[in-house]
Amino acid sequence: MPDPDAKWPENVGGKFYVDDQCIDCDLCREIAPDFFMRNEDGGYSYVYKQPGDQDGRDECLEALEGCPVEAIGDDG
Repeated sequence: MPDPDAKWPENVGGKFYVDDQCIDCDLCREIAPDFFMRNEDGGYSYVYKQPGDQDGRDECLEALEGCPVEAIGDDG
């Protein structure tokens, strides 16, 4: 279960975020590349842009549901 208190600081404010459980599997970046980015130094993903339409929200939800370690959160 994602922990909002363990969000990476790079996450932009909004509904979706990635916490410190991320194992850098690349799944979220493959599913929703317009919203997730990799921190090269730390080896984890974070949300760099929040979706502005339903298609984007659907992509982020698909990434959330597919995350193998449940590191993607939805505050909405």
